[in-house]
Amino acid sequence: MIYDYKITSGNGETIDLADFKGKVIMAVNTATGCGFTPQYAPIEQLYKDYHDKGLEILDIPCNQFGGQAPGTDEEIHEFCTLHFNTTFPQMKKADVNGENELPLYTYLKSQKGFEGFEEHPYKELLEKMFSEADPDWDKKPDIKWNFTKFIIDRSGNVVARFEPTADMGKVEECIKALL
Repeated sequence: MIYDYKITSGNGETIDLADFKGKVIMAVNTATGCGFTPQYAPIEQLYKDYHDKGLEILDIPCNQFGGQAPGTDEEIHEFCTLHFNTTFPQMKKADVNGENELPLYTYLKSQKGFEGFEEHPYKELLEKMFSEADPDWDKKPDIKWNFTKFIIDRSGNVVARFEPTADMGKVEECIKALL
């Protein structure tokens, strides 16, 4: 269950996900130098619009995809607040795939695997890049790229996974339906 996990905030505090019981959670792996980086703006808007209604955001910077989250946790935080006026808390930079992945991500991927990219200007580019590296890429639950979002309901169930190509309006609709 999601509430069995702990993660570390960008300033080194331990965050016990059991403290989020009764809240809707969006866990997202982010990067500051990615074509999807502008998604920080709608994520911040979701936080402003729904935090008081029970939404929590777990922003987990990750440098595993094209080295697009360089810098320290502090530098990443400064970038996000300066360029996107983010107010939601950021976690410590971490891996979301592989032998050093956060145990939280092992769990999230076990609950919601990859189901494909939605139509988006980057869809064909991503599919081509992944298929050249691994012909079975689309059958694996691994996180494919930055800004993959998992939505967890108030009971701790992982109810949705949105790839970075998903329309943020669909993400918002999912969150609103759970609040």
